[in-house]
Amino acid sequence: MATARTPRGKWIEEGLRALSAGGPDAVRIETLAQSLGVTKGGFYGYFRNRGALLTEILDTWEREVTENVIERVEAGGGEAREKLIRLFAIANSAGSAGASGAAENPMTGMPAELAIRDWARRDEDVAERLRRVDNRRIAYMRTLFGAFCPDEAEVEARCLIAFSLRIGNHFIAADHGGRSRAQVLELTRKWLLG
Repeated sequence: MATARTPRGKWIEEGLRALSAGGPDAVRIETLAQSLGVTKGGFYGYFRNRGALLTEILDTWEREVTENVIERVEAGGGEAREKLIRLFAIANSAGSAGASGAAENPMTGMPAELAIRDWARRDEDVAERLRRVDNRRIAYMRTLFGAFCPDEAEVEARCLIAFSLRIGNHFIAADHGGRSRAQVLELTRKWLLG
């Protein structure tokens, strides 16, 4: 009876979980194999070495948070404001477990985002990749905000505020004058779309 191979994508997904939890040093072949319940020999059928896995983790993450998100937004059709609403909803759902309590997608969740941003502080290649990802995200938002906002400077400001809110919201511990964080975020979204 043939033994089923652990799919390549499972190694990448488990690697991203390890990266999210402990940074790049936590991505260890033996540890991943144990998490997957397999031997580490299967790893080498897919990857030359740990560095190759780290590159594929970053490639997969980049694709998931840029092109795949944009495809999801565009698939719904509609005008620019509708697309921005959809983009904000996707970004919000990627940042936390859904209402069903389901675990967030390890590829697009905030722990992966923060781990990669932290890694980029110490690794020039990762920093360059992160710059490319951020530029792609901002460029897409620029086209959407630009569809209804004729002032280029205001488009840039809206993009920066929206993007900063996506990343920075997870670091802010402030109270909001009697309003909940959700209420303030909704007010901000309405203002951005105005």
